Amino acid sequence: MPRPAGSQQAEFLTRDNLRHRHVIEEAYLDAIASARDEVLIANAYFLPGRRFRKALVEAARRGVKVVLLLQGRTDHRLYKWASRALYGHFLARGVEIHEYTASEMHAKVAVIDRAWATVGSSNIDPFSLMLAREANLVSTDPEFCSHLHASLGRAMVTGATAIPAAAWERRSWLARGWAWVLYSGVRASVAVLGYGHFDSA
Repeated sequence: MPRPAGSQQAEFLTRDNLRHRHVIEEAYLDAIASARDEVLIANAYFLPGRRFRKALVEAARRGVKVVLLLQGRTDHRLYKWASRALYGHFLARGVEIHEYTASEMHAKVAVIDRAWATVGSSNIDPFSLMLAREANLVSTDPEFCSHLHASLGRAMVTGATAIPAAAWERRSWLARGWAWVLYSGVRASVAVLGYGHFDSA
């Protein structure tokens, strides 16, 4: 049994294909559902399913500031376009989206109300949430949460570009359609592999 060290408390969450299939996803959803001020998520590969999308939109609807910091530069261009399929959906419902363009971004973190934070290996996509073995650390330590929030804030100011909702709506139908084809293809590939209801995660 490990001995306690220091005063900070944290929970170590793992995701596998047996007993802990939805542990990380449920931790996110519970934290978002209880948010009262701000949800800030920085994620490299962001392809959330229905439940996650609904949770973010409902948070924005009740007055919570919801901010997504996503990749603007990546070596996986198809994945980037697939992620962009959801931009219009979120922007039209009050969710802010910023693309990090200073370099490739591999962050997989979130801060909620500066009182709950997670750092780990799990992206918000079907592969991380339904297939891969992942691990995330969840902390409610105020100092850690504030430090992570400040770090993400600096990244958005110095290396990210906000996506304007009005400009995004002016995209061509071809661009929108292509993004949705890629999004559906990525998520459907999980179902083809036989891992259940791919649109829930």
